[in-house]
Amino acid sequence: MAQPPYTLLVNPSAGGGRTRKLLRAALAALADGGIEAREVLTENIEHGRDEARAAAERGDRVIVMSGDGLIGQVGGVLANTGTVMGIIPGGRGNDLARVLSIPADVEEAAGIIAAGETRDVDVGEANGARFLCIASCGFDSEANRIANESRVRGPLVYAYAALRALAAWKPARFSLTIDGEAVEVVGYTIAAANSKAYGGGMFIAPDARLDDGLLDVIAIAGGSKVRFLRGLPAVFKGEHVERDEVSVHRCRELRIEADRPFSVYADGDPITELPATIRILPAALRLIVPPAGAP
Repeated sequence: MAQPPYTLLVNPSAGGGRTRKLLRAALAALADGGIEAREVLTENIEHGRDEARAAAERGDRVIVMSGDGLIGQVGGVLANTGTVMGIIPGGRGNDLARVLSIPADVEEAAGIIAAGETRDVDVGEANGARFLCIASCGFDSEANRIANESRVRGPLVYAYAALRALAAWKPARFSLTIDGEAVEVVGYTIAAANSKAYGGGMFIAPDARLDDGLLDVIAIAGGSKVRFLRGLPAVFKGEHVERDEVSVHRCRELRIEADRPFSVYADGDPITELPATIRILPAALRLIVPPAGAP
């Protein structure tokens, strides 16, 4: 059976230029699986979104070779269009691929796309801006900003950014409305999770699922900076949710306000500002995933 048409959107700067170096290998691996893809080197996020819209209008399937930022934005554009999207991880964190068990190896990821097994997943929306993984603010806003401005490369950038942000952090007061219920939190971070992981393998929401129609809301309340720092390693195993200062809620809609301005970051990039209303779009995106058993 002939393969449907594909458009391959490539962020050439993702992963410090990793995607550009591996592009030929990716195209060859896709061709080995019977996929001839029209390649597009994206100039910026908006260009990537525009090309995704155009591909959907042509009836193409879309492959994104990038980090979570472009993947999340393209996924948002394709939500509720019926367009199928595949992923070749190419960024620093690759957290969505990690949760979906899509390997970092180009040939292996291309093989999964050629197999073509699809899964419907939820899409998040914050003040109308869509995302796939986790939208968060507070301490995370500062850490993400520092990471994006840093010259540090690789996954270590997230640890570096967290330490820099912690040095200057002052507790914030968050006013949450969780499916209509008011909750006050004084502390560090509020995260609205559609997926489990962010920040290069930090399982901030270990029980979140991409297809349950719900957001997992993780609130990290007050405590000394020393206690916060000691708790950071537990996030990589998802064990931080057992700590007294961490609370977990599930909802379809979350409203976040704070006592000072914060940007809301999702999939590594700023997508809106507080106050923010975050909701879930159930089963809105068709993703190509590994065979049965993907988380």
